[in-house]
Amino acid sequence: MIQALLSNRQRPDLPPVPVCFPIADYAGIYESLQAIGLGSIAVRDCFVKEISGDYPILKRLEETEINVDELDYLAKRLESFDKYERAQFQGTAVSKDYSNMTDFINLTFSCQEVTVVQDFTDLTTVGRMHYMNLNGGLTEDDLSTVDFQKTALSLLLNEEGTVTPYGVVYENDMELELCYDGLYFPDYRYSGDTLLAIAVIDDSLSDDTTDIAWLYLPMEDCQIERALLRAGISEEHMRLAYVDSELPGVLTNLIGTEESLYELNRLCIHYQKLDTGYRQKAEAALQMASPTSIAQASNLLSQLDLFDFIPGISTPEEYGRDMIIDSGHYEFDENLEEYIDFKEYGKQRMAGEYGRFTENGYISYHGFISIEEVMAGSETERMDMEMGGMQL
Repeated sequence: MIQALLSNRQRPDLPPVPVCFPIADYAGIYESLQAIGLGSIAVRDCFVKEISGDYPILKRLEETEINVDELDYLAKRLESFDKYERAQFQGTAVSKDYSNMTDFINLTFSCQEVTVVQDFTDLTTVGRMHYMNLNGGLTEDDLSTVDFQKTALSLLLNEEGTVTPYGVVYENDMELELCYDGLYFPDYRYSGDTLLAIAVIDDSLSDDTTDIAWLYLPMEDCQIERALLRAGISEEHMRLAYVDSELPGVLTNLIGTEESLYELNRLCIHYQKLDTGYRQKAEAALQMASPTSIAQASNLLSQLDLFDFIPGISTPEEYGRDMIIDSGHYEFDENLEEYIDFKEYGKQRMAGEYGRFTENGYISYHGFISIEEVMAGSETERMDMEMGGMQL
């Protein structure tokens, strides 16, 4: 985490806003910044009074103005770094004398090419790390054939390093690649909870443009709005490319039936809240209802309590056995099991309810209104049913 105290340089009378990066509550942070006249979409307007965290090199940003979205993106990139990568990033920043946000962001994509030596007594480790930096990794064959001590000695005796507080930096002819141009953030899947990655492009641009606003759903609506404004893309003139989906096939197949980013986001929010068991139930309910739009699917997911789901069964006999033995609705005497016609009981239940077998198991609907009305956005309560004198 990176902690920063941000203030309005033009209004020193206004209280500064403390912000932890990466930002967890976007809407709340931007509301606090806007209250003191800060939080521009693309302008660097936040004066950094203090900054702290795992990256002392970022102290270089103190007494300068930054853009809050840029610092948030940088913090997301840095959060994934291990101890050695932190030394590479900070050591290279000192060696190259980087101190602005654009260079810092681009450095996160390039610093892995340099070698930082912090312990000269372990030549094997130094040589292994240097070899990895030069070649982008190690193979099993490399581990058995490369003399890493010799590699380390060649580096230390023939190359000139730069002494920094983070170790001695050997730049290895690293070139700072312009991944970030100061406006469009490069594709970076920060959260493992991303369900849908979308490239948003101005439809007036060519198909091979790199001017892309990347969205990773679910996210706060204000994040979507800010990303589009930053890229200068209006909802009327945007083209969506769906790059990656972690949604079940029944939902992924609906993408493209409508172009509302906010409806897609609402769907992802509903789905993300479901645990593994409920996701199976959701997929079965979607197979049963066959929604034709993202909006219908989202409305259905918001009322999953109207459905009962039994995973892993595919026949009326299994359904009847589950209801009598496993459901807990009845007091079952195992001595009577051979006298019970589970198949017939399963058929009777199915005849009295709206249900079907799906790929995942048996799903049944128990609302007072039709599924079509639920998918249209109407809300209802669950309808309990009675069978055999017992309310279920």
